[in-house]
Amino acid sequence: MEIEVKTWLSDILQAIHEINLFLPDKKDFFKFKKDLKTKRAIERNIEIIGEAIGRILKVQPDLQITNARKIVDTRNRISHGYDSVSDDIIWAIVVRDLSKLEKEVSQLLAE
Repeated sequence: MEIEVKTWLSDILQAIHEINLFLPDKKDFFKFKKDLKTKRAIERNIEIIGEAIGRILKVQPDLQITNARKIVDTRNRISHGYDSVSDDIIWAIVVRDLSKLEKEVSQLLAE
């Protein structure tokens, strides 16, 4: 695996770590929804994750990351269609998908 890919995978793990730090203690959606700073910080880290995956796919398109294209698409939507991103979608990504992505990326880095 190229050093660039490892760097981008590490960036993904760092962004996931930051998202977990920003989340309300009990993963309370209503606290999240009311906290503009937290929402923006989490959105920014999802953008970073999507950008890193996009770069990885250009260099190593065969790298197996579940929903890689959807992650990149979400990044693009946050960046370019910011007015169409709902709190519900961001929250679902955070509570449903990030732990799986974190495991996959950790395994890829361990190879």
